[in-house]
Amino acid sequence: MDRRDAALATELVYGTLRGQGTYDAIIAACVDRPLREVDPPVLDVLSLGAHQLLGTRIPSHAAVSATVELARVVLGDGRAKFVNAVLRKISAQDLAGWAAQVAPPYEDDAEDHLAVVHSHPRWVVSSLWDALGRWQPEDAGRSAMERLLDADNARPEVTLVARPGRSSVAELREALPEAEDGRWSPYALRLAEGGDPAGLDAVRENRAGVQDEGSQLVALALANAPVDGPDRLWLDGCAGPGGKAALLGALAAERGAALVASEKQPHRARLVARALNGNPGPYAVITADGTRGAWQQGAFDRVLVDVPCSGLGALRRRPEARWRRRPEDIAGFGPLQRDLLRNALDAARVGGVVGYATCSPHLAETRAVVDDVLRGREDVEWVDARPLLPGVPELGDGPDIQLWPHLHGTDAMYLALLRRTA
Repeated sequence: MDRRDAALATELVYGTLRGQGTYDAIIAACVDRPLREVDPPVLDVLSLGAHQLLGTRIPSHAAVSATVELARVVLGDGRAKFVNAVLRKISAQDLAGWAAQVAPPYEDDAEDHLAVVHSHPRWVVSSLWDALGRWQPEDAGRSAMERLLDADNARPEVTLVARPGRSSVAELREALPEAEDGRWSPYALRLAEGGDPAGLDAVRENRAGVQDEGSQLVALALANAPVDGPDRLWLDGCAGPGGKAALLGALAAERGAALVASEKQPHRARLVARALNGNPGPYAVITADGTRGAWQQGAFDRVLVDVPCSGLGALRRRPEARWRRRPEDIAGFGPLQRDLLRNALDAARVGGVVGYATCSPHLAETRAVVDDVLRGREDVEWVDARPLLPGVPELGDGPDIQLWPHLHGTDAMYLALLRRTA
């Protein structure tokens, strides 16, 4: 496919996934049977057609014609007629008109209304609202929730990171003159109009990479946190696929420090090794389980654990995650997250700092994990992370921080910084 066709195919897939919940409600209003009785391939084609009609600028006649032709090829003439009839019903109204018809009134059920209108499972809406109330209690009403859900449904920008000491924002901008500076990270460059960074020499040579600005800020906050004593050895305890490790490795090299990047899964460890290849300072990539501590306790000056999580903070990049995840998944991640943080704290020396990060704003994956691990420990203190990200607004009351797509233009990254004291 050429670039234009590839962009259209990408928009059809990602746009349909983002809008699936709303489109299902609309399709259900246009068929004469429960949605579960519609064959999945037929529903897929109908969803693709609904997105073209309601979520793109494709003319209605072209959207219907192309989708019916697709149905004829993959489903047969009989089902194509059914698809045609349903799409013509859908084309009678725009998205706002359909949303007003199929969503329950906000006054009757606020969460269900937002779930249908903004295409999120109800449990995700509830979880995000709880988290927003925890971090932004003065601005966690309907308008804030709608901005957050809209941001989840917006196509994200491509953000590059110029790894310090290896490349610069100026070098990247020279190759991409249409790009814009990052909002918060001094190493970020945003491709607001899209683009293919794989063609850049700096990216091919690992001197730069694709990395959300929220992930960059997590690494920068850990690197900027004050430590007592020497600063020679850093650990990334959950390093795959390697974006944060590559930035940390470059920052460590500038200070003469070494990085150990640990990843449990061998195939992800290979990705980490690829991302760090060419790092100017000393580093090692190991395949190890971060819950067992494959290193001497108290050995590291700085430790990062970006733990496995539900990924609710990156729904704009992975729109299918909202439909794949279940509420019980949150509890399933909890024991692993706590074990990783406990072992990270044990890996840090007295006076060293630990960063607990996760790409989720869910309260059960963020502050609750840290509070549980710190309960009964007298050898750890909080570090206020907010001053370490100068210029970044609306970080809450601290000492931990939560980023938001609608406030910061980043993934919803969480970070807690902790210092070993004894």
